Amino acid sequence: MNTARLLCLALGLTCCAQALALDLTAHEQAGKRLYREGLSSSDAQLLARVGASDMRVPASVLPCASCHGNDGRGRAEGGVRPPSLDWQRLAQGQGARQSNGRSYPAYTDNSLARAIQHGLDPAGNRLDPAMPRFELTLADQRNLTAYLKRLADERDPGVEEGVLRLGTLLPASGPLAEAGQVVRAVLEDGVAQLNQQGGVHGRRLELVVIDPGSDLASAEHALQQLLEQQRVFALISPLAPMLDPRLALLLEQHRVPLVGSTPRGGGSAQIFDPMPGIATQLLSLAVHARDTLGLAPDGLRVVYAGDDQAAQAEQVRERLQQLGWAPAPIEAFKGQPVQGQGIVFLGRAQAFAELATALQAAGRAPYLFATSSQVAGAVASLPAQWSQRVFLAYPFVPADWTEQGMATLAGLQQRQGLDTRQASLQVNTLCALRLLGEALKQIGRDASRERLVAALEGLHDVDTGLTPPLGFGPGQRQGLAGAHVVAVALPGPRFTAVAPYRPVPVSP
Repeated sequence: MNTARLLCLALGLTCCAQALALDLTAHEQAGKRLYREGLSSSDAQLLARVGASDMRVPASVLPCASCHGNDGRGRAEGGVRPPSLDWQRLAQGQGARQSNGRSYPAYTDNSLARAIQHGLDPAGNRLDPAMPRFELTLADQRNLTAYLKRLADERDPGVEEGVLRLGTLLPASGPLAEAGQVVRAVLEDGVAQLNQQGGVHGRRLELVVIDPGSDLASAEHALQQLLEQQRVFALISPLAPMLDPRLALLLEQHRVPLVGSTPRGGGSAQIFDPMPGIATQLLSLAVHARDTLGLAPDGLRVVYAGDDQAAQAEQVRERLQQLGWAPAPIEAFKGQPVQGQGIVFLGRAQAFAELATALQAAGRAPYLFATSSQVAGAVASLPAQWSQRVFLAYPFVPADWTEQGMATLAGLQQRQGLDTRQASLQVNTLCALRLLGEALKQIGRDASRERLVAALEGLHDVDTGLTPPLGFGPGQRQGLAGAHVVAVALPGPRFTAVAPYRPVPVSP
């Protein structure tokens, strides 16, 4: 698919998603653009006056939504609480119920224009100095007023009176079909459990599952179906690796939150991953290599197999430098033995086994560090030479499981007939459901994607009973910031946890 077609698809999805959210007239659509982006229908630059000095700045820097939110309900920031812009409330007036005790009549179209352009309420009282005064044309003011009268009626896609719709992409055929079946079973079971408890704030959860197919074009078409036709509110735990290069960009364009694994193409402010990324897990191994194994600062070498791993390998190298290591440049593995006291590996299981073979043939036995999610399948085939020389990172281990957590997992496996050997994938999906469920409960009945992102950011120390405590933050999109370190004994293999989970230090 060429670049022009991808761009058209992305823009088309955006327009459709916005249009489907609420049936707006042309004037209201123009008002929405002004409200959210500070842009005039004439494309002329609008200005806003700020503070007592009336400093002029582009309105696009301070659009209404930046303080009042896309839903118009306002959010406290920097000690200022912007009021709700619900037209029904404004048109009825607030009187002495206003927190500052002032009384004023209901807003009209004219008094609203005066408030927006001159910072005065209907009684002539000056509004908070933090409120910008916008220099609008008559047409822009008319458009903005028209949209504000509809703002309270606009709901994000997937939010209906009695239903909140979630979506996911899960393959029904191909190499990931079995994993797709497991994730689907966990999600459907979890949604059923929540609905049996009454849903979330009176809404029944509905899960829409679409097969992404086998290539990028089919996966993008499936995502288009979820966003445009099914109009889902958020995505949860999709399995569509072919979409990785595009997923973050498309989610950003549509402002659609996703709770689940981070794509290889990189993260996004919209993606909340319960588990730590590959780079974070490898850094936990590096801390163990330094603190317990005593490797020198220049003793680690980052090696990757496959072009798709190169960018992440460089990211690992940069973060190692931030932790005080002095690693050599990253090296692509193409069958050759590599140098180093310890090798930090990124790639698939087969390449990891080939690396071990190449090193053994060259008479070398460095420490090998990798994530269990990438190479665990190759460990059993390694010769005894590598016993206690291989260390794997695990986001969670059975020691993390509480009695309640084990009961939850066992109940799921029994109800859905799931294989206990797939526990890792089951736990990952359960954690995504738990985090999304907690956030949905916190945002209340007035659900919006913006509020969901804020609620997810506010989750801290969530006890899953199956992992270390999970949590996010304004700049944190991974629920865990480290991993357990597990040593491999061979033959066997036998796995022994040698370093417990602890957050990896971040750079200043």
